[in-house]
Amino acid sequence: MAKPVHVRIISPITTLGFRSDAAVKSLETDGLIVSATQISKGPASIESEYEGALAAPDTVARIIEAEREGVDACVIDCMGDPGLKAARETVSIPVLGPCNTGMHIAAMLGHKFSVITIVNRLIAQFENAAALAGLSSRMASARSVEIPVLELEADMDKTRRILIDEAQKAVERDGAHAIIFGCTGLFGCAAAVREGLLQRGIDVPVIDPIPTAVNIAAGLVRANLSHSERTYPLPPEKPMPGYDMPDLRLKAAE
Repeated sequence: MAKPVHVRIISPITTLGFRSDAAVKSLETDGLIVSATQISKGPASIESEYEGALAAPDTVARIIEAEREGVDACVIDCMGDPGLKAARETVSIPVLGPCNTGMHIAAMLGHKFSVITIVNRLIAQFENAAALAGLSSRMASARSVEIPVLELEADMDKTRRILIDEAQKAVERDGAHAIIFGCTGLFGCAAAVREGLLQRGIDVPVIDPIPTAVNIAAGLVRANLSHSERTYPLPPEKPMPGYDMPDLRLKAAE
């Protein structure tokens, strides 16, 4: 019997309890172990490029730690994908960001996709992410529900209702053929949103980024694939005052 694949979810925020143990365990299947950790230095939530930048150093440290512990792949638990490229330079195991992964999967499943995110200020960030991924022509739109990430669960019925409304507008007004949640705090809402759309006569894929990224990461491990070291070469060793931490030591220094 093949060894189980171990994927670790790294939450790049310091708010305790954001990703529950039950949610993590719900992702496990036969042959797939899922664990989770989070940063201890960084923002309470991420709703800007600034906060994403502050989250990146400890996110990279947790990913280096995961590889040393024998974890097979990592998924960053934020649609800003903070530290994604930097982390890939420091480890050999697959590291996936849910935004990058979700957009590529959406482009596989439909002609154009829309991102439904939490606040309007993030729309430019998603348009930039699509451009960097080479998918601008496949992105129909980005829309927001105007609910901050730490308030999403305050009234889940309201959150799901607004998600369905915005997804319908994305399909009917913007030409989307697939929907991506633009915040990993919407974990678990995909089935309800898809059902709500079906009740309105709309049949499109609704992508929940964390389950998607976790399963793609496991698939890469099983296929013996990871990122290219020509794209993400190991960084050169040099002094970094303020970052002299064992958990950020690179492979070349060990």
